[in-house]
Amino acid sequence: MKKLAFFLGKGGVGKTTLSSATAYRLSASGKRVLICSLDPAHNLGDVFHTKLSNEKRPIRENLDGMEIDLAEWVQRYLAESRSEIQNAYRYNVVIDLNKYLDIMKYSPGTEEYAVLWAIEYIYKTYHEVYDIIIFDTPPTALTLRFLAMPAISSLWVKELSNLRKTILEKRRVLLKLNPEANVLGGQVKKEEDPIYQKLGAIHKRLEYLQELFSKESYISVVLNPDELSFSESLRIRDELGKLDVPIASLCYNKFFIDDSRGERLRATFKSIPIFTFNRLDEGILVLDDLAKLEVSPLVHHMRSN
Repeated sequence: MKKLAFFLGKGGVGKTTLSSATAYRLSASGKRVLICSLDPAHNLGDVFHTKLSNEKRPIRENLDGMEIDLAEWVQRYLAESRSEIQNAYRYNVVIDLNKYLDIMKYSPGTEEYAVLWAIEYIYKTYHEVYDIIIFDTPPTALTLRFLAMPAISSLWVKELSNLRKTILEKRRVLLKLNPEANVLGGQVKKEEDPIYQKLGAIHKRLEYLQELFSKESYISVVLNPDELSFSESLRIRDELGKLDVPIASLCYNKFFIDDSRGERLRATFKSIPIFTFNRLDEGILVLDDLAKLEVSPLVHHMRSN
């Protein structure tokens, strides 16, 4: 069984309910489970009738839960960025870090990196404590962006490393021509240059996260029997394919009959197993109502993959 599981899909398809029912069933079978909500509009605690927060809390035997406070993780990410900038440019007192970080707070990618660091922290802290960590994700757009961040950022870091390498080589040439050159105040060797070393460390961190998503994660796409949901599942398939992140299963939720859409789904996702789920019209009124949702085939597939 993979150490991480992500339930993806557009808003309202039932990701929270299915991820919760799966966590409930796995914990009932004796597996130690941590379920985490990454969605800024949290309702995981509502499903479990338990107030959840940024710190893990017990829900039932073998099952703990938490709701990631995205604002707090953005602040952690900015604080980490501040520290790195100060260390890298401590010789330059002209930089106004407060102004820079105020802008960075609203910059594209900040939320995605904050989610990444949260996932990394949760995995490193708890992967030996739990048999599996299940993530209830935000709607598709944000989820695809944070899943894509390691691969995309690695390209940027690689180019920045090449640029830094070129700068160091130019410094070395200038040093040979003029040992007294003021421009040579910095390092000339990659092994001694803190910026080059930092870029290398960032690249390793991103590679680690990419491998976490591509090899250590069970990805399940949740969809409903409607055209918008079907189109969204195609988009997820195509985008994850570009990132070399495989889809392990499809969860065909809230279906009424095995209609033409179901046939179309099977024809489109030929190699991916599809699990169907009954609709609970009365909803999840108490915790044990999660047992009414028949997720045993999905759980069996997760445990064998």
